Amino acid sequence: MDQNYSIENKFNKLIIIVSILIPIVVALLFTVKLKDYGINVAPLSFLPPIYATINGFTALFLILGVIAIKKGNRKIHERFMKAALMLSVLFLVMYVAYHMTSDSTPYGGEGAIRYVYFFILLSHILLSIAVIPLVLITYVKALAERFDKHKKIAKITFPIWLYVAITGVVVYLMIAPYYV
Repeated sequence: MDQNYSIENKFNKLIIIVSILIPIVVALLFTVKLKDYGINVAPLSFLPPIYATINGFTALFLILGVIAIKKGNRKIHERFMKAALMLSVLFLVMYVAYHMTSDSTPYGGEGAIRYVYFFILLSHILLSIAVIPLVLITYVKALAERFDKHKKIAKITFPIWLYVAITGVVVYLMIAPYYV
């Protein structure tokens, strides 16, 4: 068995566990309000524009990473993709922190735009769950230097991850007028 294949095998169980745990933990933490447990923390109401900006930079880094690899610059590609991954993790931490200290903001738009908002929000949420294993698998394929397989899965991962990053910004822009 070659070493690269064993690297992939080593991470397969971890990818499955992380891909299941992250959505469950986020869903559970989303229902936890620190104030309900006697922990008095000021609402982190300043975070939504920050994590929306992080989503914007994630999208930018994903695009720049693809441009870099198309130009044959593997090292720059790797840096942009690692940065996009780190920003996605940072977003997740801020998102959970915000929702643990603040009440959810209801969308106030009316008419057809309301349906557009909820379609974008629902697709964003569902694809953000689906992209977790895709990103991890794509990353591990590169780590194992199985670039043929990495490229194949990246063609699926990239547009989904990009959509999630961009719709994160769009959802924020659409709900921003309704923040208290």
